[in-house]
Amino acid sequence: MWELVKAGGWLMTPIVVCSILALVIIIERSHTLQFNKVAPNRLREQLITRLRENGDIGRTQLMNVKEKTALGDILATGLLYREYGLESMTMHMQNRASVQVHQLEKNINMLGTIGAIAPLLGLLGTVLGIISSFLAITDGAMQDPTMLAAGVSQALITTAAGMIVAIPALVAYRYFQRRIIDINAQFETQAGLMIQELYDYQLLASTQPSTSSSRISIEDSIVQERSFGGLDSDKTRIAAV
Repeated sequence: MWELVKAGGWLMTPIVVCSILALVIIIERSHTLQFNKVAPNRLREQLITRLRENGDIGRTQLMNVKEKTALGDILATGLLYREYGLESMTMHMQNRASVQVHQLEKNINMLGTIGAIAPLLGLLGTVLGIISSFLAITDGAMQDPTMLAAGVSQALITTAAGMIVAIPALVAYRYFQRRIIDINAQFETQAGLMIQELYDYQLLASTQPSTSSSRISIEDSIVQERSFGGLDSDKTRIAAV
C-alpha cells in the first residue's frame, strides 16, 4: 500500500487526507443520525401522558428532556411556551427545529466537497503523470522504458485513488441528506401530533380574550339603550297629551 502511495506522487497526500476526513465524518454521522438517538419512539406519548396525569410538567423536567435528544428539545420547547398560546408555541418549536436540523447537517457538506474534489485531484495526477511521460520521451525514454512507465503508473494510481475516495463519499453524502430529510419530517409529524393531542385533551392554554362575554355585554347595552329610548319616547308622548 505504501508503495502505491509513493508511486502516485505528491498528489496522493491530499487524496489520503480526504479519505481520512471522509471516513471520520461517515463514522461520526452514522453514530449521530440514528433515529433512536435523534427522535426516540414514544417520547411524545410519554410527555402527553405525564401532562394529563399531573396537569403540568415542571420546568426542570422539561429542561432535562430538551438536553437529551433533538426531538425532545423541540417538544419540550413547545410545552414550555404552551401557556402563551398556540402561535407562540408553534413559533418557538419551528425555531428549535431549524436549529436542530442545522446541527444534524454538520460536516455533511464536507462529504460532498470531498466527493467533488477527489476525482479532480486524481485527474490532476493523471495529467501530471502524462506530462512526465512525454518529458521522459524527449529525454530518451525510448532507450529506458522504466522512465516512461513511472509517469504512466503515477497517472493511473492517482486516478484510481481519487475514484476510490470520491465514490463512498458521494454515496454517504446522498444517504445522510435523505436521512436528515426523514428526520425533519419526523420532527414535523411529532410536533403536529402533540399540538393536536393538546387540543383533544384540552391541555392547550388559551390566551385569546373571551369574545362571548364581550358579545353578551354589547348586546345587553344595545337592549338597554333601546329600552331607555322607548321609555323616553313614551314620556314625550304623555307630556304632549
